[in-house]
Amino acid sequence: MSQPSKAALITGCSSGIGHATALRLVHDGWSVYATARRRETIADLADAGANTLALDVTDEQSMSAAVAVVEEAEGAVGVLINNAGYSQSGAIETVPLEAMRRQFETNVFGLVRLTQLVLPKMRAQHWGKIVNLGSMGGRLTFPGGGHYHATKYALEAISDALRFELRGFGIDVILLEPGLITTEFGDAATASMAAVDSSGDDPYAHFNATVGAVTKGAYEGPMRRLGAGPERVAKVIERAITRSRPPARITITPSAKLSIATRRLMSDRAWDAAMRRQFPQPE
Repeated sequence: MSQPSKAALITGCSSGIGHATALRLVHDGWSVYATARRRETIADLADAGANTLALDVTDEQSMSAAVAVVEEAEGAVGVLINNAGYSQSGAIETVPLEAMRRQFETNVFGLVRLTQLVLPKMRAQHWGKIVNLGSMGGRLTFPGGGHYHATKYALEAISDALRFELRGFGIDVILLEPGLITTEFGDAATASMAAVDSSGDDPYAHFNATVGAVTKGAYEGPMRRLGAGPERVAKVIERAITRSRPPARITITPSAKLSIATRRLMSDRAWDAAMRRQFPQPE
């Protein structure tokens, strides 16, 4: 029997975790297909030795074309790293449904569809690894991040279901739960507030402004010491995909471990009281 393809297809490689993971896997000898919506943004990864493709996880044709290229060259996608994602911030009432739909299209629906596309050839070779970039935000909820947290809670359920459904085909599903990662993610989360409807006499104006400030402060202030750089996540991914029996969940960074443990010990009432010390209660 021929050796299975171990080619790695990675989404969202223009910066942050995706970029760092592509570089690490190339350095370690993996056949890497790094992707981004605009191929020119990952030209440096091509220079480093990665194959680069345009891939938009909100576009069916784009995803199908990228998978076809890998399967033509390698026989199958052996490792799928679902990294593309962003955070839509703002009070639930103020975020337009169109913005919420974009959030789910990128963070959930695109991830699921890309996984569906790679699975037939992955199953046929009876080997594969699917790495889903979740978040500590799939285990707890901060005010003003309801839409983002909803997508990460969804990944918890999807990953659990996939893990059971695919194990018999020789495919492992690994869910990563990073905490604070010092990338441009914080800037993107703050910028997402531009989609918030603040017309008229907005009762959430002060709250939404505070959410933006707290988010920015977490990435720029003392909390950074409880985080890590994207290279830390890349290292975890590389170790996980080389293991024959990888863990189902991997919590990354002190901020994630501390926050998840704290939330587990607190009642809803106690958690809400703690949140009121950081965020103004809309009223």
